[in-house]
Amino acid sequence: MASHVPALFRNWISRAASALFLVFCLVPSARGQETIAAYPLLPAGYTSIKVFDRAGRSVGRILPEGRYWAPIDRIPDFLQKGVVAVEDARFYEHGGIDVRGIARALVKDVVKGKLAEGGSTITQQLVKNKYLSGEKSIDRKLREGLMAVEFEQKYTKKQILEMYFNEIYYGNGAWGIAQAARLYFDKSPEELTDAECALLAGVPKNPGRYNPWGVSARVVERRDVVLKRMAELKIITPRQKKKLRAQRVTVTQTAQAPYYLAHIKSKLIERYGREIVERGGLEVTAAMDLNLQKLAEQTVREGVKRISPQLQGALVSLDPATGDLLAAVGGVDFSASSYDRALYARRQPGSAIKPLIYAAALEKGFTPSSLWDDTPVAYNRGTNEPWTPLNYGQEQYGTLSLRQALAYSNNVITVKLLEAIGVPYFADFAGKVGLPLRARNDLSLALGTEEVTLHDLVQAYTPLANGGLRPESRTIIRVYDRNRNTWTENPPAVAPAISPAAAFVTTRMLQDVMVYGTAKSLKAFNRERPSAGKTGTTDEYRDAWFIGYTPQVITGIWVGYDKPRPVGKGFTGGSVCAPLWERFMRQALAGRPVVDFPKPETVVAVTIDPTTGYPANADCPVKLDEFYIAGTQPTGNCPKHGGAPLNPEPPPLPPPNADGELPGREPMDVVH
Repeated sequence: MASHVPALFRNWISRAASALFLVFCLVPSARGQETIAAYPLLPAGYTSIKVFDRAGRSVGRILPEGRYWAPIDRIPDFLQKGVVAVEDARFYEHGGIDVRGIARALVKDVVKGKLAEGGSTITQQLVKNKYLSGEKSIDRKLREGLMAVEFEQKYTKKQILEMYFNEIYYGNGAWGIAQAARLYFDKSPEELTDAECALLAGVPKNPGRYNPWGVSARVVERRDVVLKRMAELKIITPRQKKKLRAQRVTVTQTAQAPYYLAHIKSKLIERYGREIVERGGLEVTAAMDLNLQKLAEQTVREGVKRISPQLQGALVSLDPATGDLLAAVGGVDFSASSYDRALYARRQPGSAIKPLIYAAALEKGFTPSSLWDDTPVAYNRGTNEPWTPLNYGQEQYGTLSLRQALAYSNNVITVKLLEAIGVPYFADFAGKVGLPLRARNDLSLALGTEEVTLHDLVQAYTPLANGGLRPESRTIIRVYDRNRNTWTENPPAVAPAISPAAAFVTTRMLQDVMVYGTAKSLKAFNRERPSAGKTGTTDEYRDAWFIGYTPQVITGIWVGYDKPRPVGKGFTGGSVCAPLWERFMRQALAGRPVVDFPKPETVVAVTIDPTTGYPANADCPVKLDEFYIAGTQPTGNCPKHGGAPLNPEPPPLPPPNADGELPGREPMDVVH
């Protein structure tokens, strides 16, 4: 330690000389003549925006974005005395620097063999926080001391203390007592109790360690130091100290569901203007189910990290009947990245777009039993090179029904189907179900090349789950304005989108995805609960999707890198997202009754021979009960097998449509 002594004594000489010079040589100037508030004054009677879930459970608060200034007369006297006692007991006696405090710090320097930080007054702390860095050096301490004395000459003690309370950091993003009181206790400073003040008085020493959200034992220990010091200085009596130590303080908990709360905030700003966040005073009932939201966050966080810590994920869950946004998770960790990948990130959906193409085809008269050939075809896209879409893995199946093509996610047949119904027709159909598409003449839409958000894609599936209706996604159910004592209701907005028959038949086709198709790992789940869904995987394994639903809940999951790049072979919607979907949905539906999708009267069932697409005869070796929109079911009987017909005579065809066309049709030949 001896080698440090000369340098330490030089430090002592520098400090002492500077202190004496500053104390005795500076000429006093006029004090307290200028406005000291650096931010807008804290409005009186402010209350935060409180958010509750659909069952009335507290979710969290939406706080103002700006900083506000609390005048000294709005800062409790107990808090002022507590801070002075524990931080700078001679505050009202010194002129900016405390020579006694410096001397004590120098002794510690010598004992520890290094430059200590002790000896700073409240004025010095204010100067350092407002103007200087945290560097531990003699030069910085000299500048700090000089500026502290200048402050003391320019401002009154009351003003300095007011500035200190409004500039000091209280942890977790709270600068100043106004933000701290609001963040930790949902109060304005003047509303704080003595017990709450005792907690806050200990924070400036180490905001990261002693803030009220910190480790309870540490926070209480620091609170006790404050009370002990106040008792030693006879600011409080031993009896008051004992009473305050025993008093329980309720700290406002950290907000839950950060991605969802951020979305509510944007919706409120959209409705009331940005000033609503600063004005506050609202109680918002969200469409969220807090239990499902927590489950969704856990599913994404744990499930995605188990695949790779670098990947991101998102989940959206809706009530298909009302459009209520039950849960929304925009990423693995909000504290690391607040960007919402569920509601705002646009990515290629891959094959997850296909159910909408098949539903559109059903509306145009195509049927699940139509037979198509998946031999690749070259298309002219206006470039010098032809475009020849291939199946995943470049395999060929030959002849498939549309039901099988959707279950296997056949690319070639889907492109042919889109060509048959027309891209403009499909774009209009997608708009009806809530998925606006820009490209109106590009067959690559069949492979999900146009970027969409997870939220919009899930919303577009809802008509399939609820019988053809399109509910607008609802985030907020109602808002109560505490200042005006008024309620604003936000009822569900539901409108017809597609025919109930097309919705039901498409859903029946999508059930096969879970039975033998690209999400066959969900076969057991589908057996337990009627459900349907579709996987999606983009080129080079960049994005993985699964959108699935039951009559009660529809949920979509996306996983990928923020900056699109290949993840690796095997990174598919079926292998990555389907298991996460099942994990979420099993718990989300636990306790709910098992219900099936109701069959509309406009749907007919026909026993067919799937190898021909015709109604089956008794001798057909393979038989399948297929569903059709009434009037589109095949007529006649299987031409390959004999025996008595198994189906009764079909009912009369419905009248022609507006174009004079009859929707009934013979089974089409294999489409090449």
